[in-house]
Amino acid sequence: MSVPTPSDAELIAAHAHGDPHAFSELFRRHRDRLWAVALRTTRDPDEAADALQDAMISAFRNAASFRAESQVTTWLHRIVVNACLDRIRRRQARPTVPLPETGPEPAVPRDAIADQDTRMVVQEALAQLPDDQRSAIVLVDVEGYSVAETAVMLGVADGTVKSRCARGRARLAKVLGHLRNPSADANVPDDAMAMRRREGR
Repeated sequence: MSVPTPSDAELIAAHAHGDPHAFSELFRRHRDRLWAVALRTTRDPDEAADALQDAMISAFRNAASFRAESQVTTWLHRIVVNACLDRIRRRQARPTVPLPETGPEPAVPRDAIADQDTRMVVQEALAQLPDDQRSAIVLVDVEGYSVAETAVMLGVADGTVKSRCARGRARLAKVLGHLRNPSADANVPDDAMAMRRREGR
């Protein structure tokens, strides 16, 4: 008879009660998505790695204060986003061109190369957004979180998330309009732009 897999909440509780393996399992379960959020928010792999480490140390130390008023993943993402924003505020170095999350591989087909070029263009467009708009866009439109979940992660009202997303989408529509139709006007409606991103276009 197999042992049931513990939930995230059970792992947090076990960690708070001294289980030496519980937090490692929790991090392993969610690390890929947390890393993606950190990378897209900071736009720099080194900064993302440092922010994720800072966030996990904070979560490890403060797990006992977790209250089941939200999902564990929401709590973890909020800590990661806050760590990223803290590092961005402290960073004084010149802006760098964002890198794709995966590098090119040998002998990639033409379509794969085009897809990678598109990802780089989107990353560069995200990099042009103000930090608050980029964080909202990454969580809602890239990672697929609801407005309510994103509001909890960012510590702001639902309406603030909606406003930041709307302003960010308007900017992205102007920058990325050519991806849909190179000959079309770049002023693509916000809702159409959001729909294309959700469809992965």
